Amino acid sequence: MTLSEVKPPVFERPTLVREGVYQHLRGAILGGEFLPGERLGEVELGARLGVSRTPVREAMMRLTQDGLIDTEANKGVRVRRLGLPEITETYVVREELDGLAAALAAEHHNVGDAAALRSALAQLDHAAPGDYREQTLLDLAFHRRVVEAAHNAVLLSLCRDLEVRVALIKHQTRTSNAYIHTHDQHAAILEAVLSRDAQAARQAARHHVRTFGALVLADLGAAPAHAAHTGETA
Repeated sequence: MTLSEVKPPVFERPTLVREGVYQHLRGAILGGEFLPGERLGEVELGARLGVSRTPVREAMMRLTQDGLIDTEANKGVRVRRLGLPEITETYVVREELDGLAAALAAEHHNVGDAAALRSALAQLDHAAPGDYREQTLLDLAFHRRVVEAAHNAVLLSLCRDLEVRVALIKHQTRTSNAYIHTHDQHAAILEAVLSRDAQAARQAARHHVRTFGALVLADLGAAPAHAAHTGETA
């Protein structure tokens, strides 16, 4: 084969743009910039981000796989809204996973994990009272730190997937993240984890999620809360 017969490599546009668009849109949805039920147009998003429709379309395909958006015939693309059965099931599963994560974190956390947990809770406690989006992001970050401190790769993967649903639920219901007992609930989890009391950590985390799940369902008019809006965030 001569040099002239060798086909030149096909130029492929770097994946940086498509990855950047995907990460930006994913973060915007999880952060509440685009709310459940809101329509997302390829043309509008492309113009907003200064890119063509292609990377936007590719990002939307990945976001559909992530469970963040839905595509319906004649209705376009919208941020996904969860139905009541899925919301209920999400909190049932989250109660078990968060309880397990807290128990394992109590057993396996290291010095770096302890510092990260304290920092995450401090940031959450100092979130602006009226900034719902910031409260939600920092709340999710605190719970994520607990999972990371468990040092269990399978659990981390499961909780990351579940976090997508939890974020959508929070933005869909707008159930407050700033009830008066929020700090006490989170502090109880942190104290049990740092004290290496696995049983207490599990119980504190499960109670925390169960209470907030009841508040979410109450806000949806589906079930009475275990208590009036008293300060629980999960």
